[in-house]
Amino acid sequence: MSFFGNIDTQESSFEMTGGDLAPIPKDTRVLAICEEAKNSEYNGDRYINLKWRVSQPAEFANRVLFQKLRVYSLDKAEAHKRMLAAIATNAGGKLFAAMQKAGEQEPSDMSLSTITNSPMVLLLDVWELDDKSKSGNWVKSVSARKAGSAQAQQAVKPAQAPAPTPPPSDVFEDDIPF
Repeated sequence: MSFFGNIDTQESSFEMTGGDLAPIPKDTRVLAICEEAKNSEYNGDRYINLKWRVSQPAEFANRVLFQKLRVYSLDKAEAHKRMLAAIATNAGGKLFAAMQKAGEQEPSDMSLSTITNSPMVLLLDVWELDDKSKSGNWVKSVSARKAGSAQAQQAVKPAQAPAPTPPPSDVFEDDIPF
């Protein structure tokens, strides 16, 4: 059997089907982890791009959200720097120490890596294009895992500890044939 099996290899067009996911509802709190943080630029607009992965609540688990922190923009810098400072604090404050140690005036990709892998509670909002052809989520606020509303507390219940495993046995059977 060939690699393509029953696929018509003479077909010249194909469209992948599958619906777009609806945005997570406005004012929903989720537990998420920043997987990636890096400086980015598009059409001369510099910003910090964050990639968040939702872990709780279960109905939104593994959803990915992208956040642009426009910390270099003249009109939005202060609010976005405050958001970055809150994220850095919730991640243990290592960003500040890394920047100081490296003598950085602006965070580098290396120092931004210190804000990854720390769970935080995000409050989400929804954006839409004027013609409503596209929509998605944006991060309205960020807080420490233990902070937030009752909904956030419910969303971030600690996982059950696995049952302890018995210690390995030092008794060997004599039926080993060698």
